[in-house]
Amino acid sequence: MHQRTDRAVREEPFAAPLLDAVPRQPGPAAPPPHSGARRWLRLLPTPTGTPFTSGYLLVLVGTSLFMEFGDPATVAAVLRESSTDVAHLGETPLLVLTASALWAVGGLGSPVVFVLALVLTALERRIGGWRTAAVFVLGHVVATLATEIPVGISVVVGHLPESSLHRLDYGISFGLMASVGALTGLFTPLVRTLVLGGLGVMLASDLVELSSPLTDWGHPLALLLGVACWPLLRRAGAVGVAVSRGVAERGEVIRGAVSSRRAPRGTRPPARARGPR
Repeated sequence: MHQRTDRAVREEPFAAPLLDAVPRQPGPAAPPPHSGARRWLRLLPTPTGTPFTSGYLLVLVGTSLFMEFGDPATVAAVLRESSTDVAHLGETPLLVLTASALWAVGGLGSPVVFVLALVLTALERRIGGWRTAAVFVLGHVVATLATEIPVGISVVVGHLPESSLHRLDYGISFGLMASVGALTGLFTPLVRTLVLGGLGVMLASDLVELSSPLTDWGHPLALLLGVACWPLLRRAGAVGVAVSRGVAERGEVIRGAVSSRRAPRGTRPPARARGPR
């Protein structure tokens, strides 16, 4: 699969509803106007337009099918080995941090996968694949470590039983929440306020119930990590605009100054007389 660079993604004009913080990148020629239906269709991932999102979703489809149709004992064993519990983080941290993000709790039937596809697509079309992947990984890794390390400390001091070191923990929710937090920085102010307000109420309700303490604390932390990325994402968008304008301006100067490689016959200037050495 051909991976396009972030610069190429930034230079691609993208008109999406509700997004305004990172301006669309100017090109040498104005694209034809998109219909309303086509603009909404661009919120769906494509292999060429959103390679990171498309590739990641294919991986989730594969692991979800394995969870659905694989041998139950084998699936359970693989999930245990992919868990980011304290015991695994102490032995093979890089392996389990990577493996745990390859499984969607509930499989393809989970609405989380659908939301992930929309969020990552919108984010990648605005800031590029590498930055989108960085935001997702940041939320997944930092929120996981921030919730699991206190468990290990609590076991050491005797506040939790040793069985807490082997708690099954995997999924994409931390990375998704960080991506949502980052994406809200690109929304219009009204939509940004509504989305963050709704998420705040939902996460506060989870903290009150505290049915799954590590997950309930990890979600707001991941969301805040995504919000903390706003200045970097907006700066990247501003740099993309400046680069695109510079390229366009240089192209116009070159096209205006160099109309042809060869001058028409009979119009070449006379050769200069060679002076003494």
